[in-house]
Amino acid sequence: MAKTQASLLLQKQLKDLCKNPVDGFSAGLVDESNIFEWSVSIMGPPDTLYEGGFFNAIMTFPDNYPVSPPTVRFTSELWHPNVYPDGRVCISILHPPGDDPNGYELATERWTPVHTVL
Repeated sequence: MAKTQASLLLQKQLKDLCKNPVDGFSAGLVDESNIFEWSVSIMGPPDTLYEGGFFNAIMTFPDNYPVSPPTVRFTSELWHPNVYPDGRVCISILHPPGDDPNGYELATERWTPVHTVL
């Protein structure tokens, strides 16, 4: 049941993103038969070290999305303090909801089910 709800929500969010694109960001499915894995492209924002860059990543959504956050992994080479050498992104908003077991993040900085891809 949760997987079906997640699938419907992701279909809607992808459709909304295609109808109302976000500047410098595009997304599509890695495989048309799997709504849980998106290919995303991000253009480096102007006036930053990344200006002119074009960065690809994979967003993978759990079966219980939006209760749990997606994971993001860059497939393009990229140096950023929040991106591990293997491309995995480590930022508060992509950490599971609730209190941080390590005490570094506030619960308000972490994922909540009201967040969306957009």
